[in-house]
Amino acid sequence: MGTIDDYLADLDPDDREAVERVYDIAREVVPEAEQGKGYGMPALVHHGKSLISVMRAKNHIGVYPFSPAAIEAAADMLVGVDRDKGTVRFQPETPLREDAIRRMVAFRRDQIDG
Repeated sequence: MGTIDDYLADLDPDDREAVERVYDIAREVVPEAEQGKGYGMPALVHHGKSLISVMRAKNHIGVYPFSPAAIEAAADMLVGVDRDKGTVRFQPETPLREDAIRRMVAFRRDQIDG
């Protein structure tokens, strides 16, 4: 088990499904990503740098791509979605668009790869 697996095991089923979906999409974009931590949160890590974290907060599920520019890169796909400089927020019943997740993750991967 890894940090993400451990985290998912403690979530209720609806939250687990929503969080796991984002991680699954991220793994399709960056299959070599590994489980680790970023800023103390369970995260996928690429070449030793934080790629993306997805966590249940009190009132939402937060997606943290560790890059405001990654969120901006997907802004046209996040219209109407609650977001700020470093976080995208959603509810399990209104999941993020898959193409938005893919774009954020690919952008962050490219940043890491330099």
